[in-house]
Amino acid sequence: MRLNRRFHRALGAAAALGLTGVGLSAVPAQAAEVQIDVLGINDFHGRISADGQAAGAAVLAGAVAEVSGPNTVFAAAGDLIGASTFTSFIQQDNPTIDALSDAGLDVSAVGNHEFDQGYCDLVDRVIPRAGWEYIGANVTVADGATTGCETANEIAPTWTETFDDVTVGFVGAVTEHLPELVSPSGIEALEVGDIVEATNASAAELKADGADIVVLLVHEGAATTSVESATDPASDFGTIVTGVSADVDAIVSGHTHLAYNHAIEVPEWAGREVTTRPVVSAGQYGYNLNKISFTYDTEAGAVAEVTSDIIPLTELDENDEWQPLFPADEAIAEDVAAAEAAAEELGAEPLGDITADFNRAAQNPTEENPAPENRGGESTLGNFVADVQLAAAQVTDAQTQIAFMNPGGLRADLKFLGTGEKDPDGNVSYQEAALVQPFANTLVTTTLTGEQIAQVLEEQWQPAGASRPFLKLGVSAGLTYTYDPAGAAGERITTVELNGEPVDPAGEYRVVVNSFLSSGGDNFATLAQGSNPTDTGQVDLQAMVSYLGENSPASPDLAQRAVGVSWVSDPEAVYESGDEIAVDLSSLLFSNGEPVDATATVTLAGQEVGKVDVDPAIVDTTDEVGRAQVRVTVPAVTADSAKAAEETTLVVELPETGTTVTLPVTVDFGDDPGTDDGDENGDDNGAEDGGDENGTDDGTDSGAENGGDQNGADENGADENGSDDGTDSGADDGTENGDELPDTGSSGVLWWVIGGVVVLALGGGLFALSRRKGAGTGSGTPEA
Repeated sequence: MRLNRRFHRALGAAAALGLTGVGLSAVPAQAAEVQIDVLGINDFHGRISADGQAAGAAVLAGAVAEVSGPNTVFAAAGDLIGASTFTSFIQQDNPTIDALSDAGLDVSAVGNHEFDQGYCDLVDRVIPRAGWEYIGANVTVADGATTGCETANEIAPTWTETFDDVTVGFVGAVTEHLPELVSPSGIEALEVGDIVEATNASAAELKADGADIVVLLVHEGAATTSVESATDPASDFGTIVTGVSADVDAIVSGHTHLAYNHAIEVPEWAGREVTTRPVVSAGQYGYNLNKISFTYDTEAGAVAEVTSDIIPLTELDENDEWQPLFPADEAIAEDVAAAEAAAEELGAEPLGDITADFNRAAQNPTEENPAPENRGGESTLGNFVADVQLAAAQVTDAQTQIAFMNPGGLRADLKFLGTGEKDPDGNVSYQEAALVQPFANTLVTTTLTGEQIAQVLEEQWQPAGASRPFLKLGVSAGLTYTYDPAGAAGERITTVELNGEPVDPAGEYRVVVNSFLSSGGDNFATLAQGSNPTDTGQVDLQAMVSYLGENSPASPDLAQRAVGVSWVSDPEAVYESGDEIAVDLSSLLFSNGEPVDATATVTLAGQEVGKVDVDPAIVDTTDEVGRAQVRVTVPAVTADSAKAAEETTLVVELPETGTTVTLPVTVDFGDDPGTDDGDENGDDNGAEDGGDENGTDDGTDSGAENGGDQNGADENGADENGSDDGTDSGADDGTENGDELPDTGSSGVLWWVIGGVVVLALGGGLFALSRRKGAGTGSGTPEA
């Protein structure tokens, strides 16, 4: 490893002392003003390779060398390692530690990701390898606790550097949410204290020991780039900014991955030359450098001037491609190239197996792009990654119920077909998994209401002017929804269910997304508005590694979790026998070579009522692949004896893929002819006489049962007015109410005569009775 800048600085100081000691050179008088620069980065997360806006470690080193003055400290606010891209991740972040050491990093606060592998990994492996000092005043080993680490050294609270008799002290601090962000077992011996209290105590101690300038390096940050957010006393970061003492001259922050440069008034500094405190953050991934320049007046013993700036390391050219703004350090560039080569070899290590391709959605090929990706289509890969991230989040936050995955975070398909002997069919290697998700985003949980979940789904339709009109979110298993493709903005999502139950608009649900989405990326602003957002401390790639290790082989779910529903007939109508129910469906199929159904089966109230064709044609930019026109007629008879005007379901099933669409409809099937046994009033003798169970008719029966009115009919098809409609004749075998008397044949005529007389007598009696009852039960007004 090459000697870093700290070593050269110490060597120069020793040489100066030596020259003075032998009288070879006179030391000039100290200037009244000394300029000291602090360069800052945060949340580097192992981005050693140049990739788009991320300049890479070599350009970062080149920028530090070019921007540095004679009195410069290169500092950081934590999360330099962890949540890294594959090249660094697969090598335990050693390439990042080496590159930043060679770039001359002097000091850094510990971030939560420095504890990803536990406290002992940090103090036993990382800190001894690093060429800089890690500090954290608010994280200590608890009294009497045993760490189990090889070294007894603890994380230092502060660090100092002196230039021209001006001493700059640095206080480090890590977010107070550290216990929520990493595995509890890895830090069980630690106590995480109040940042403001620890900072103020350490700053006072530094001042007492002669520090002229104090800088806080804190791994906590503002929720937005506005100064109001940075000073909001109700927020974690605002509490720090407004609560640290006047001993703190500047704050270099991180954790929220935002770039900001504020000058915030300090009331206690009223009357001083400098009345504002720089509060800065460089964003993330080596996109920028912060630069704070102090002019210290040695005669006055105070800061005479302070300025701060954000220095970008890359810029977009005329072709919208990122170009570096500083020359790369050649030696570090060579080290990065070697790390990339090693990562490629290590990447061949298998993680697990899959049974089929997990693909992104596809569009129609063009000559320029024979295999275009459709970020507007539902995909097996997007849903799978959401499943993986839900499982990962539940390790640290068991209440998590839903996961969303943005399509732009998926950069390659996960293919079943192998590439050779070392990569057989079905094998998934580290490198393959890393190519799918190369951004090493952390996973963040947050709480959303059911209404906000629907709003997140609405935001898939992008604002006017967006680069893509629609972005399809991958969703975890159990979450299903329907949408109207032609619906008005804000009204497209029609139903949302979780595990078969409607999502309660007022209910609260724990949701996990990657850190890009959690900050409102891709115009999903609602995801940034959840309550209690918590970084799980897990990286998306590591989540995939763990999942495949525990769930191999993994198979793609071919069922759609979102379906387009566009009603042609009225969904609120009460349908009757003979009516047509008409609805158009879409998003019934995937688009990238997955199995498809040519037809779908339609059932109504449990009875099959038809089959419909499913169109597999690809529809670009949207999620409309797999369209079907459902046109079915309500049958006259149902298999399950549906009641009149009953809410039931129209179900469309695709047997090959498993996609099922269930739509509520209200159907009035009317009576079920041919099934009445004449026993509806409990008359076990089968003789329905038109009366109620006590033999008294209140005159309100319509008389429609058994084909006649109830004015005196027997069950042989004659109504009670003597007008037989012929519908029941021949149905009686003569044994009803007397099947113990067999027909001998010779006495048949006699029995018919006797029966006729009895019937006439009964009919006359019942007619007279009904007349009396009708005259005696009414409104009191005689009948006309």
